[in-house]
Amino acid sequence: MHCVRTRFRNAVAALAVAGVALSGPAAAEGTLRIAEQFGIGYLPLHVMRHQQLIEKHGKALGLDIKVEWAQLSSGAAMNDALLSDSIDMASGGVGPLLTIWDRTRGNANVKAIGALNSMPLFLTTNNPNVKSIKDFTDKDKIALPAVKVSVQARTLQMAAEQAFGDGKFDVLDKVTVSLPHPDATTALLSGATEITGHLSSPPFQYQQLENPKIRKVLSSYDVLGGPHTFNLIWAKEAFKAKNPKTYAAFLAALKESMALIDKDHPAAATAYLAINKGDLDKGFVEKILNDPDIQFGVAPRNMGKYAEFMNKVGAIKNKPASWKEYFFEDVHGETGS
Repeated sequence: MHCVRTRFRNAVAALAVAGVALSGPAAAEGTLRIAEQFGIGYLPLHVMRHQQLIEKHGKALGLDIKVEWAQLSSGAAMNDALLSDSIDMASGGVGPLLTIWDRTRGNANVKAIGALNSMPLFLTTNNPNVKSIKDFTDKDKIALPAVKVSVQARTLQMAAEQAFGDGKFDVLDKVTVSLPHPDATTALLSGATEITGHLSSPPFQYQQLENPKIRKVLSSYDVLGGPHTFNLIWAKEAFKAKNPKTYAAFLAALKESMALIDKDHPAAATAYLAINKGDLDKGFVEKILNDPDIQFGVAPRNMGKYAEFMNKVGAIKNKPASWKEYFFEDVHGETGS
């Protein structure tokens, strides 16, 4: 319980630094507080922010929407902020979404608004002795956004069970540490810290692999048997019910942002770099977006495998019969899995 309270305080502090109002729930239609994380997985949010697409679709519905943005480093912090009504929409990986859906059934009823993408997640290492996950020892530390609960953590557990045998999903949990992707990337590249592995996401994994001392140990696409949803965005049922126009404007903006990404990778790269102040080369970002393994869309892919695994290991109590149980009905017409 102490851990939960600590995460909540950290989430609120981070949101305060980011400039998000913490006085309580949005009062009425036309106010939207969104939290995003690090990486190209959140590109649809970056594009809609850069192009002010939410505001555009709000005006089409006769509504002037004020959008406030914050950035947090993990799905656990996202869920704490959402449940405290510090934000209206949270974004993150499959693991945190399934966790909060499971825990709020029958009360807050948190569900996904839409998926953001399908992307492979690479486990990389700077340890020359590590050829597979079986080679990690107690002397190694594998960085993740949030141990045990992030989509990276769940993917590593699935890979561990495949490698070590049924029921041994948590063998590597003892060597995992929570660290934001930018910090973990810096640590791995430096080779001067205890971090010898990192299960991350684009663009960080591709930045790491530019260094000849860094190697890929595995891809999540191998673990899942093909492409899978990485990130999603979710909200409470009450927010959707009380703010139908704001919600509709966001969903329309989300779909338009994905269409813009598919149509114009250079423009999408420009939006990413405008929102994420850093030293990445635009051509490098475009190269990542040109990878056919990276796709953007609101329909989930292979999420059922994560849900089944999380139910099996006791991470969620409820085993959904369909992905439509943890998505709002607006996207039920999509082809998902």
